Amino acid sequence: MRRDDVPVLFVGASDEVADIRRAWEQLETTIGSLRGRKFIGVFDPEASEYRACVERQDTDDSNASGLVEGTVHGGLYLRTRLKGEPPEIYDRIGPTFDELRQIVQPEPGRSSLELYRRRDVIDLLMPVIDRAGT
Repeated sequence: MRRDDVPVLFVGASDEVADIRRAWEQLETTIGSLRGRKFIGVFDPEASEYRACVERQDTDDSNASGLVEGTVHGGLYLRTRLKGEPPEIYDRIGPTFDELRQIVQPEPGRSSLELYRRRDVIDLLMPVIDRAGT
């Protein structure tokens, strides 16, 4: 699947489960109402950094919220979908990305993504090299 760049607000974290959970809690508390918002987890394996992101809306004020502005870069991705109840579904994210790495070599320099569709549905996207160049 191909994705476009997405402007976001985010909270950064290390690649530690407790730190990632803290980042999501901080983001959700800061945003307030989660209704109608699109959430994305971004993991940079080269830097071992995680970002809990929310798609930026025109009414968002990053200065007032204290969140950092950024961009989730688009491109070509291999996608798989997880379904299940929290918190069990979250425990499957890492192992599923490990399985994807057995199928395809991720494109260096690009982050893997977690697209939170619903509380019980998460799309995992592994960046792949676009050999077609389109």
